[in-house]
Amino acid sequence: MYTYAEQLLRIVNKYIADGQPWPATARQIAAWPIDNKIWQAQPSHLINQCAEQLARAMRDEYTIDPQGRTVRAKHAARIEQDGEQLVLWADIRTASREHMQIAFQQRRHQIVGDCRQLKADVDSYNDHRAPDAPIQMTFDFTADIEELEALAV
Repeated sequence: MYTYAEQLLRIVNKYIADGQPWPATARQIAAWPIDNKIWQAQPSHLINQCAEQLARAMRDEYTIDPQGRTVRAKHAARIEQDGEQLVLWADIRTASREHMQIAFQQRRHQIVGDCRQLKADVDSYNDHRAPDAPIQMTFDFTADIEELEALAV
């Protein structure tokens, strides 16, 4: 039995094997299994899709604070409640300190995880595809943040 993610990746591989355009956008790939009756929406998929779209919209909502900074308005915190994992959303303007502390720490962990994966990807590429001219990557973002803050003034 395949997980849902594995089933979706099998569809992507079938798309590629069928000689469809590659590289491709996720929308191009999605049209192919729908058109070929390989994938169809289930009621639970529609709820998941709506939830993902709502979450994306909440992640993309920004507000201007009293100091003029553009800040994300909605923040997610993954918690365990009654033995169940939940992702609760709250607004930065009304959320509890506890919620925001959890949300900020979890976002920081996501960033670290993204950096770790990027390092593995770059190292692998350099080892296997560019050993004589490796791509250099730095993970100290201090100068980047300072530059962006200076541009925002």
